[in-house]
Amino acid sequence: MTASSASSSASTTSRPTVGVLGIGIMGSAISANLVKAGFPVVGYDPLPAARATLEATGGKVVTVPEDAIWPAQFLILCLPNDAALCDVSRQIAAAGAEGLCVAETSTLAIPTKQQAAELLSARGITLLDCPLSGTGAQAVTRDLAVYASGHAAAIEAMKDVFDGFARVTYNIGAFGNGMRMKLMANLLVAIHNISAAEALLMGQRMGIDMDLAVQVLSDGAGGSRMLQVRGPAMSAGAWDEATMKVSTWQKDMKLIAAALADANVPAPLFSACIPVYNAAMGMGHGDSDTAAVYDVLERMSALRG
Repeated sequence: MTASSASSSASTTSRPTVGVLGIGIMGSAISANLVKAGFPVVGYDPLPAARATLEATGGKVVTVPEDAIWPAQFLILCLPNDAALCDVSRQIAAAGAEGLCVAETSTLAIPTKQQAAELLSARGITLLDCPLSGTGAQAVTRDLAVYASGHAAAIEAMKDVFDGFARVTYNIGAFGNGMRMKLMANLLVAIHNISAAEALLMGQRMGIDMDLAVQVLSDGAGGSRMLQVRGPAMSAGAWDEATMKVSTWQKDMKLIAAALADANVPAPLFSACIPVYNAAMGMGHGDSDTAAVYDVLERMSALRG
């Protein structure tokens, strides 16, 4: 064994085991980056294709969630809905070791996360509310921000794990504040995604090359991360490869709308976005990337083709 390979082996064995439950678009990218960072990763997903993706990147695949829970020193949850969190939290309570730290990274209702946290706390397990800012494509390049909230010592304990798959981690404070910040961020994403599509469609109608427009506008005062991330897909009409499915985004839109109503905040721009995303669903774009709003606006213009 060479000195470099010995060093790499030592680094890997010194890393704690990370379990990942839910290895879809986000979970698979997170797992792959953790493997690259030297963490032993054990993952579970009900879909065979997702398990195959993890195996191809060097993670260990298991066929029941408990086998990803019991060996883990840290656990990451990337779940599709509230019901999944309820089910998984019961499994963690049964199979997880006392002292386990769990980061719930999904965009889910705060009361559901709070209920899961209380269940796990009774078993000596700490659940953190840690939603992520970034798309699936950004997750691949480790360009994610973690909005961590909950027990400060547990957030600190998971710092190296977060650093393994994210660009930055913010401690947002009390449990639930991560989700509150995430809803604020997603409100902006909802608007910026459609504004990017509007501007690019305007330029296309005026004869401006769309790839050039993405480059130039991204570098100016009108730029946004959504223009940078989704502009190329809008230009190419390439929304079949989803990094955030329109159907999944509808869940986030409902959570944002509920939070705005609870806070009595007028939101005319966000409200104007809702019919566009609804139209994307009606046009059959449920499994498409949210860049498909460009297709919605183009069809609405009645000038397509």
